[in-house]
Amino acid sequence: MDKNYDDNPHAYVADSPIHGKGLFARVDIAADDFIGTYEGPDTLEDGMHVLWLWNEENERWEGIDGRNEMRFLNHARPPNAEWYDNDLYALRDIEAGEEITFDYGEDWE
Repeated sequence: MDKNYDDNPHAYVADSPIHGKGLFARVDIAADDFIGTYEGPDTLEDGMHVLWLWNEENERWEGIDGRNEMRFLNHARPPNAEWYDNDLYALRDIEAGEEITFDYGEDWE
């Protein structure tokens, strides 16, 4: 467990079998439950921990350069969580100790 990112009551950071570090369920999380919010400064430049969100008002992709534990989410298909704006919710029940993942999108390989 990474003590630098240990504030989220729902999730923690640890070594991942998928890639490097990952985000794991601290407790059982039910489908549709809130997991956490992606936090960090806004950016228009790509980077390793940037979450891209479509801004309908500005009609462009805008990024958040992650500074909290959410930056360690890894890709999986099918994922067990998804974003609603910069808030992450469980798509299905996630067991304590299970890695939390989301789908990076169509262009990611």
